[in-house]
Amino acid sequence: MTTTTDGITIRSATEQDWPNLILLNEICFLTPQTPELTAFWKGMVGADRPVIALDGDAVVGATMDIPMTVTVPGGRSVAAAGITAVTVAPTHRRRGILRALYTEHHARIQQSGVPLSILTASEGGIYGRFGYGPATVESTVGIDRRFAALHPAVPDPGGVRMVRPAEVRPSIADTYDRWQRRTPGAQVRPDCVWDRIFADPENERGGGTSLFGLLHDDGYVLYRRVSGEQGATARVQEIRSITDESHAALWRALLGLDLIRRIEAAVVPDDPLPYLLTDSRLVRTTSRHDELWVRIMDVPAALEARVYRRDLDIVVHVDDDFLDAGGRFALSVKNGRAACTRTEADPQVVLDLEVLGSLYLGAHRARSFAAAHRLWAVDSQTLDAVDLAFGSENSAQMGWGF
Repeated sequence: MTTTTDGITIRSATEQDWPNLILLNEICFLTPQTPELTAFWKGMVGADRPVIALDGDAVVGATMDIPMTVTVPGGRSVAAAGITAVTVAPTHRRRGILRALYTEHHARIQQSGVPLSILTASEGGIYGRFGYGPATVESTVGIDRRFAALHPAVPDPGGVRMVRPAEVRPSIADTYDRWQRRTPGAQVRPDCVWDRIFADPENERGGGTSLFGLLHDDGYVLYRRVSGEQGATARVQEIRSITDESHAALWRALLGLDLIRRIEAAVVPDDPLPYLLTDSRLVRTTSRHDELWVRIMDVPAALEARVYRRDLDIVVHVDDDFLDAGGRFALSVKNGRAACTRTEADPQVVLDLEVLGSLYLGAHRARSFAAAHRLWAVDSQTLDAVDLAFGSENSAQMGWGF
């Protein structure tokens, strides 16, 4: 337990703190919390794992994490702390409470030995100072289905069937697991999260219907119909495909929903969807935004966990202004596998820890950060080598929100 200079106490939560913790979450996230939702979060996090800030008896700030397993480039699994429900009361802003909470929370994460800490950010300007960089990119797209025609070269592989999602839970969960094991950034999904998806609570439908499902042996779609003044929209909640054939088959089925005017979905920026159509302009991007943010807690362990796309032999200097994860590292990659050790040699690349987090899953380019003066390389050849090596065969994507 610690106390800040203005009398705010930082400590672990107890069972008795949860009513005040729930009140804080309801105020900060503007969402009433049901007993079922409280039980869900306690089961995910643990009743005594949140780190809270107290002003007297009032809980005025909190942070907590979910133990997670995340895929990194090359298909290996890495343990991570999934930070969630980060809150500071509107009555206690600009008093250093978030930094005090994060200092204590990240000390605990360091002690646990996990190499990564991950989160999703409601605001983009908060977490860089704590060493987090946006590490996946998602595009929200909309298609006017009435005018969408598949290109003649696109095959019709078939194999899609209409399902009630809850009735085919094992098939959907198995497909997700296969997709997750090959997708950088995707997390193992616990049974309690699947329980909530298939329970499909009405207050979490966003004004849409209950879930509809399309199932393929190598993919699935979960979507809702949402009514509007301009006609009905099929809002895709989740689409996962393991093969090009299942991707094409599932989109062919979605585009065959005759009573739907518009389809909305979240896809990775290099999704082949536009090229399936005779008119690629119909796939209109309405937003492009980050999803998963990564902070590397242990640089050697994290860099040795992933696979690289070319050989590399460099010294990297990493600055970490928040904790002590930075330093100078010799990174040697042979046949995709890396060895990373601390060194005193002169660096050939210099970057902040948040930039390394953004590069880690392969969704961002070293050359882009160099152009923004946020990464320095000794010469163009070194920059090219880093840029190519940190790429990923499969596009990075967050598996589920938390």
